[in-house]
Amino acid sequence: MEFNLNGNEFIPLNALLKMVNIAESGGQANMFITDGEVQVNGEVETAKRKKMRAGAVVTIFDQTITVKE
Repeated sequence: MEFNLNGNEFIPLNALLKMVNIAESGGQANMFITDGEVQVNGEVETAKRKKMRAGAVVTIFDQTITVKE
């Protein structure tokens, strides 16, 4: 799936997971991240508010999200 930044410079990782309906809440998004369930560009990411910019590829469970401008 793709997520468009719509003119924004970035979106925090935990907010991205909520926006694409993978997490039902910010708390659930944070739990997924701290539990090591999320990869950014092929590396496990544990920073909840990591800035996702255009070109980032986020993988969680069987979902892949590509961040676009």
